Amino acid sequence: MIHGAADLGLLGPRPSDEQNPPKKKIQRRRATAAQFPAPPLRAPTSGDPGHRRVAPTAIQLSIARGVAASGVLPATAIRTAPHRRPERAEAFSSIGAHILETNAQVVDDSDVIVISVKPQIVRQVLVELKPLLSEEKLLVSIAAGIKMEDLQGWSGHRRFIRVMPNTPSAVGQAASVMCLGEMATENDENRVRSLFSAIGKVWTAEEKYFDAVTGLSGSGPAYIFLAIEAMADGGVAAGLPRDLALGLASQTVLGAATMVNKTGKHPGQLKDMVTSPAGTTITGIQELEKGAFRGTLINAVVAATKRCRELSQS
Repeated sequence: MIHGAADLGLLGPRPSDEQNPPKKKIQRRRATAAQFPAPPLRAPTSGDPGHRRVAPTAIQLSIARGVAASGVLPATAIRTAPHRRPERAEAFSSIGAHILETNAQVVDDSDVIVISVKPQIVRQVLVELKPLLSEEKLLVSIAAGIKMEDLQGWSGHRRFIRVMPNTPSAVGQAASVMCLGEMATENDENRVRSLFSAIGKVWTAEEKYFDAVTGLSGSGPAYIFLAIEAMADGGVAAGLPRDLALGLASQTVLGAATMVNKTGKHPGQLKDMVTSPAGTTITGIQELEKGAFRGTLINAVVAATKRCRELSQS
């Protein structure tokens, strides 16, 4: 059973263990990988020998909250090291997470460590943690743009999973994609899927698709925010009060997305269901086509993907 979580990513560079050794040894209970069933996972109970601690070094506070709220693992299983921002540490404590003294203690007390530090310090963090990483540790990275080859090389660790979530994780509606490292097992994939499923939907794909994932789902929320704002502005231009226009626009986008997800029908088919001959909807769509609406969105995803490739190569 998965047990535990910790956030290393909000700390930034930390002193090495030689410079800042942990004050006490954390006792851990061990279990073999075979003891972990695929999700759905039951909530751990006190004294369960199948408990394992997960250190989400950061799926950010919103992810830790989602995982705990979902029952995948209890809040008391979450571990994190001190944060430079006191309010963030207080937020972790408020949900029942344990604040340990050092990153070394977090790693020592965890079997799954989620790395979510800023991309520019990933190498430093992994090099510092490298002496603590035994084969039984599963590392998960959500650091944007850092490729699996580098993650494995810097850490000297092959049991790695890379995950790309997006900002709607803050409201439990993330779109996350993961790829597996050389030594990650199917059971590791199931364990990580159970964590990220607590804050949205999860897909598995080859790493070669990750730049396009960033261009679509990573940057995509901003495209939709822009569309919601524009639709609301249109409502205001048509005479609606601002609050009503914004509420209608945001709920309309939510409802349309939910129909796509729940009906399984192609978006084009759903569009045709709303579009009556010579009606209001086809008139609006005609204006969108004049402005190259679909082509502009396609170009936005392609351009963002290209930029992601450029940044990952620099």
